[in-house]
Amino acid sequence: LPVIAASIYRMKYFGESKKPKYNPKQDYGLNFARMMKVPDKKGYAELARLYFILHSDHESGNVSAHTMHLVGSALSDPYLSFSAALNGLAGPLHGLANQECLGWLIEVKNKFGRVPTRDELYKFAWDTLNSGHVIPGYGHAVLRVPDPRYMAQLEFAKKRFPEDELVRLAELVFDVVPQVLKEQGKAKNPAPNVDAISGTLQYYYGVREFDFYTVLFGIGRALGVTANYVWARALGQPLERPKSLTTKMLEDVVAKAAQPA
Repeated sequence: LPVIAASIYRMKYFGESKKPKYNPKQDYGLNFARMMKVPDKKGYAELARLYFILHSDHESGNVSAHTMHLVGSALSDPYLSFSAALNGLAGPLHGLANQECLGWLIEVKNKFGRVPTRDELYKFAWDTLNSGHVIPGYGHAVLRVPDPRYMAQLEFAKKRFPEDELVRLAELVFDVVPQVLKEQGKAKNPAPNVDAISGTLQYYYGVREFDFYTVLFGIGRALGVTANYVWARALGQPLERPKSLTTKMLEDVVAKAAQPA
C-alpha cells in the first residue's frame, strides 16, 4: 500500500510515472516518507508511523471498518473486502472530515492574517454557528472526551514545531471551541476528534493536496481492518446478516412512542 499510495501521489501531482521501490530493510513509515516528495523525510517518517497507527482501527462501528468486516464475512478475499471499505471511506461523511478541518483553520488564519486572539476566535466561532454552519472536527458519535488520537498528534506537533501558526491555531481552537459548543448546548461531546488536527500535520510537512488525505487515512486503516479480517476467519465468525424491520413493526414503534406517558 505505501508503494501504491506514493505512486499515485507522484503521478497525480508531479506527473512522474516511475514506481518507487519498497526497501524491506526499512520500516513502513520510513519507506513511505522516502517515496513521498517531502523535504524532511526523517521528520515525515516519524509522522507517518504515528499517523498510520492512529488511523489503523477505531472500533467496528465506523463505515470502513464495518464494511471490511461485512464483506469479509461472505468469505470475500482481503482485496475485495478492503476495496469495499475504501469505497465507504470515500464517502464525504466518513473520509472528508480532516480536509474540512484543515480548510476551516486556514480560513480562520486568512481572515485575521495571523493567529487570532482568544476573544477574536471566540466571536468567530459563534459567527460560524449562528450562520448555520458547523465547526468541523469537534464532536463525535461515540467519544465523550477529547479523542486520544487528537491528543497524540497535538503533542507530536507541540514537541517538534510548536511555533507553526496552524499548530498554534489548532491548540487555541482546542481551548476555545469546546466552551462555545457547551454554551450553545447542542453538542453532546464538544471535544475534538482526530480529524481536528491530522491535516495540519500533513500540511506542515508539505503534503498540501487535500484530496490525498483520505488516501493516507486508507493506508493506516488497512493495518487494523485486515488484522480483524484475519481474526474473524480464525474464530470462524459467521456471515453477517442483520435482522430487518417490517413496516408494521415500525408503525408499532411510532404508535407506542405517541401514547401519553
